[in-house]
Amino acid sequence: MPVFAFLPMPKALPKSIDETQALLAAGEYVADRSLATSLYLALAMRRPLFLEGEAGVGKTEIAKVIADGLGRELIRLQCYEGLDISQAAYEWNYSRQMIEIRLAEAAGEKNKDKLASDIYSEKFLVKRALAKALEGSGKGNAPVLLIDELDRTDEPFEAYLLEVLSEWQITIPEIGTIRAAEPPIVVITSNRTREIHDAVKRRCFYHWVDYPDAGRELEILHRKAPTASAALSREVVAFVQRLRKSDLFKLPGVAETIDWANCLVALDRVALDPETVNNTLGVLLKYRDDLERVAGEEATRLVTEAKTAAAA
Repeated sequence: MPVFAFLPMPKALPKSIDETQALLAAGEYVADRSLATSLYLALAMRRPLFLEGEAGVGKTEIAKVIADGLGRELIRLQCYEGLDISQAAYEWNYSRQMIEIRLAEAAGEKNKDKLASDIYSEKFLVKRALAKALEGSGKGNAPVLLIDELDRTDEPFEAYLLEVLSEWQITIPEIGTIRAAEPPIVVITSNRTREIHDAVKRRCFYHWVDYPDAGRELEILHRKAPTASAALSREVVAFVQRLRKSDLFKLPGVAETIDWANCLVALDRVALDPETVNNTLGVLLKYRDDLERVAGEEATRLVTEAKTAAAA
């Protein structure tokens, strides 16, 4: 018996910044006022939201929370070097086209123009993320399109995106244009490994997602690592906040803070100690040079400072 997946009933877009912040909070996302404002305006004005920031600060999670909170389908385009139109927008099903040609030849079809129009029809078109997002699924239920880590793609792909972001359409030379009846909700993320062209940014509302302050990061831990004790969570946040002031190649993001707190709980720790911190630094830091810089005396110093700050 086939199994069908049903999306929840779509909900209306938030009508204020407060409602937007409440929408994110309902999805366990702790956002500051400026992020909620940028998101509200992007939704209200039907403009793409371009989120830039370091890896692990919660950019991708925003799109997931929006899709879940609004009852919309999430269509994710994960970007990478070499991504092209056939992988991101559409391609032709060449194997089916070849079969169609062979069948037509066997049936004595000699009209090449008719054959060409037959094989370049929508039934042979394989729609990828961009085309699916523009196609949508009905009025009032436009999907959320997440274009994740755009900075990993090549610059020519950015140029192709301009038509999508400006006109909400894709031009397919063989059959014409796929145009969205209702624009999708678009979230674009970048870790800033390279600069994105101004032409893309001009079509979006922009927000820099920064590392959270101590208070907001503690609230995030309460939601995402609820099994950690309040005392341990305070020490973890105080330690990570100080660690981010160090001269490291890659600072730990919020995702690493959450992982570390959950790992400490798995080790039955209720407070930080230098030995445990040194043994688990690989959860926070991902480069050997960073590990060597922090391990040992520096880790002990940070633990001492963190415990003092958490107790204050």
